[in-house]
Amino acid sequence: MDTAIARPDILLVADAVAREKSIDREEVIVTLENAIQKAGRAKYGHEKDIRATIDRKSGDVRLSRWTEVVETVENEETQIPLSIAKKFRPEIKLGEYIVDPLPPIDFGRIAAQTAKQVIVQGVRDIERKRQYEEYKDRVGEIVNGIVKRTEYGNLMVDLGRAEALLRRDELIPRESFRNGDRVRAYIYDVRSEPRGPQLFLSRTHPGFLAKLFAQEVPEIYDGIIEIKAVARDPGSRAKMAVISRDSSIDPVGACVGMRGSRVQAVVAELQGEKIDIIPWSPQAATFVVNALAPAEVTKVVMDEEAGRVEVVVPDDQLSLAIGRRGQNVRLASQLTRWDIDIMTEAEESERRQEEFRRRTGLFVEALDVDDVIAGLLVTEGFGSVEELAMTPLEELAAIEGFDEQIAGELIRRAEAYRVRRETELTERRRALGVTDEVAAIDGLTAGMLVALGEKGVKTLDDLGDLASDELIEILGPETVDEASANAIIMAARAHWFADGEASHG
Repeated sequence: MDTAIARPDILLVADAVAREKSIDREEVIVTLENAIQKAGRAKYGHEKDIRATIDRKSGDVRLSRWTEVVETVENEETQIPLSIAKKFRPEIKLGEYIVDPLPPIDFGRIAAQTAKQVIVQGVRDIERKRQYEEYKDRVGEIVNGIVKRTEYGNLMVDLGRAEALLRRDELIPRESFRNGDRVRAYIYDVRSEPRGPQLFLSRTHPGFLAKLFAQEVPEIYDGIIEIKAVARDPGSRAKMAVISRDSSIDPVGACVGMRGSRVQAVVAELQGEKIDIIPWSPQAATFVVNALAPAEVTKVVMDEEAGRVEVVVPDDQLSLAIGRRGQNVRLASQLTRWDIDIMTEAEESERRQEEFRRRTGLFVEALDVDDVIAGLLVTEGFGSVEELAMTPLEELAAIEGFDEQIAGELIRRAEAYRVRRETELTERRRALGVTDEVAAIDGLTAGMLVALGEKGVKTLDDLGDLASDELIEILGPETVDEASANAIIMAARAHWFADGEASHG
C-alpha cells in the first residue's frame, strides 16, 4: 500500500517561503517535515517515534512509525525485542529499525494549527540563525536603517534583513528620531540569545567617529593614515589622534580636508560635535602635550609607575587646558590613557619653593648647619640625610664651595644622625611589639617596621596574611613597589612551609 500523498503545493510553499525570507529551501522543507511529524504524533501518540519525509522532487509526503530492535525493551512504544522482530524480518539485527508506513494525515483543525505553529517557529529560528551568522562578523561597521518603533526612548531599527536596538543612552544627547526616520549607527555588539540574535547599535561609541572618518578620508580607508585613539564627549567635543605611514602626507590636514570639508561632514552627522584632530606620538610626553591642544604646555613630569603625568601651563592657559567643566583635560586623559594633573607655572614655582624649604629645613635640623650649606645640598639634588651619609667623600668635596674638610664633617654628621634615628626607630618598633623575626626580613627599613607596628602588623603571621596591595598601602607606593611587597610577604610566609615540612617529616 502506497501511503504517500502527492503534495506538489508543499514544494511551492517551501520555494515561496525560501524566496521571501532569503533562507535555504532545504531548511524550509526540513521545517515542514518537523511540522507534519508533530501533527502525526498528535494523532498517533506523542510517545511513538513518528517520522515524516517529503520527496524533494515530487512533493510526496510519507509518514511512518519507527521501532528500534533491542535486546531488552525499556520503552514499549518505540522498541521491540529482537525475538519478535525476527518473526517479521528474519534477517534483522540489533539496533536496526522496523519502519511501518502510516496512512496520510487528514489534517484536522488542531493538527493543522499545530503544524502551522511549528512551520512559523521553524522559519523564525532559521531566520534568526541566518541573521546571527550574517551580522556576527560585522561588529565595528556602520549601518543605515529606518526607525521602526520607539520603546521607552530606545529605538528599534530596521536594517532590511534584521532588526537592531539603538538604546537611548547610545544616542547623542538632544537628538531625537521619529518612526520612519533614517539613521546611521555603529554595530558594537551582536549576541545570540534565545529570542533571536540581538544587534546593538551606538552613535556615541568612539568607533562610530573613527568609521565616519574612514568613510570621508580615503587615506584612512586605504591604511595610509591610522586612527590611533579616539575620546568623545558625545554631541559636545571629541579628540582623535592620527598618524601617517607616509611622511609626505600630513595626517591632520588630510582628515580636515580642503577648507575643512571632510571634518565638517563628520561634524554634521554628530550633531555639531567639535573635533580636535591631533598628531599621535610614540613619546608619551609629546602625545600628552598634543592631546591638551589648544592649550600650550611648558613642562611635563611623567610618573610611569603610577600612570600619572603632571603638566605645567602658563597662568593664562589654565582654563583653556582644563576646558569647560574639565572637558579638555578629561578627553586628553581618555585619549592618552594617562591621569593628567594640571597646574600653573605660579603653582609649580610655589610648590618647588615649598619643597626646597622643607628639604633645607630637614638638613638644617639634622646636620646642625646653616641655611646656605643646607640650600646647597638641596640644589645639588640631595633628598635625604641617608643619601648624604652614603655619598663618597670626593664626590661631595667636588661641589663648588665645599672642600674635603667640610665634606668629611657633613658625612660624619649625616652618619651620626642616621645611627641616632635608627636607634630611635628600633626602640619605637620594639615598643610597638614588632618582633625581631619581622625586623630580620630583607627590604624592611626601621621606618617601615614602625609603620607596620602602627597598623598592628607585629608578627611574621600578621605580615604573611597581608596581600601585596595592603602592604603597599601601609608603607606607601613611593617606598615599596608590587614586586618588593610580594618578596617581603613571601619571606614572612617562609616559616609556614618549613613548619609543614618538619611536621610532615
